[in-house]
Amino acid sequence: MLANNKIPVTVLSGYLGAGKTSILNNVLNNRDGLKVAVIVNDMSEVNIDADLVRKGTELSRTEEKLVEMSNGCICCTLREDLLKEVERLTKEGKFDYILIESTGISEPVPVAQTFSYVDENLGIDLSKYCRLDTMVTVVDAYNFWNDYQSGENLLQRRQALSDEDEREVADLLIDQIEFCDVLVINKCDMVEKEQLDLLEKTLRKLQPNAKIIKTSYGKIDPREILNTNLFDFDKASRSAGWIKEIQKGFHTPETEEYGISSFVFRRRRPFHPERLAEFFEAFPQNIIRSKGIIWLATRNSIAINYSQAGKSIKIEPSGRWIADLPKNEIDYYLKEYPSLKNMWNDEFGDRMNEIVFIGTSLDPVEITQQLNKCLLSDEEMKMNWKKLVDPLPKFD
Repeated sequence: MLANNKIPVTVLSGYLGAGKTSILNNVLNNRDGLKVAVIVNDMSEVNIDADLVRKGTELSRTEEKLVEMSNGCICCTLREDLLKEVERLTKEGKFDYILIESTGISEPVPVAQTFSYVDENLGIDLSKYCRLDTMVTVVDAYNFWNDYQSGENLLQRRQALSDEDEREVADLLIDQIEFCDVLVINKCDMVEKEQLDLLEKTLRKLQPNAKIIKTSYGKIDPREILNTNLFDFDKASRSAGWIKEIQKGFHTPETEEYGISSFVFRRRRPFHPERLAEFFEAFPQNIIRSKGIIWLATRNSIAINYSQAGKSIKIEPSGRWIADLPKNEIDYYLKEYPSLKNMWNDEFGDRMNEIVFIGTSLDPVEITQQLNKCLLSDEEMKMNWKKLVDPLPKFD
């Protein structure tokens, strides 16, 4: 197949009940003669979503194909099936477009990687046959805040892939919002204008690059999500609002409409783990999203990735600080990455705390003061840090 004949693909993501199937039906009923292969992914044994698509759309056996993927998820257990099915559909040469509705608990990045990288195990390179055109995330205007602030995980909601799948609902929502080209806010008719405006402004802060469409009953113009040529993996990977804030460098935080604002906390001093844990316990509820790298005194050799969404707070190792490496390796990194010199500290090297906070009615001064109290004092800086009490979750 010639490169310029690659079949475009649109992926619909979004939490359970957001309205992906309604959008799918609407697009299929207004597709202007496009021959569309539809892949519907659902977690249940019986593929309810596929049944809905059949009832709401005329699918010709000769011109269109409906592929049902049941009892699994595109981004994980059924990734191999997705690869094989998309390859088969593209090789048939019968279709102008592939439209995928992923399950409500799938994360978009692994799905996008399926189309962007060669699968060495299967020897399948989908980029030869098709191109990922648009990543769409559907947001439920009516239930978003309840889901986001619930503090529940998928196991508690009986929506998990397995007994080990303890992903937080808020983290899943953030993953879907921060990696997309188009954000569709659905069920707008079910909320007041002020609530809708607040949600739109919040989503814009969380995802500055995506095109936002507001709708009800999944009614959108198919041209908004088909053949847009919007998707670029590297661009999508860098499009999250917290990344934009980090890249701005030092700047005065600005309060935006509806009181939504952001600021960056940066300090060249490690956190006391016990006091930081106390801060997490009484975490300000008006902080919607925060993310960054933290320096923990008791784990001085490890840069720690910190991520908060709603009531979900996670820390996990990000890798060793370069300053913790042997001198010859430090010299290598400083030579190979000139920008590293700009942030290098003679005493602490690259160790520092750098966290972005996004929220409503934020008080940067108050939050900064609280975080400053969590840092080591001058006296503690002279102590043996390993003797400090560390109640934070341990790493494997």
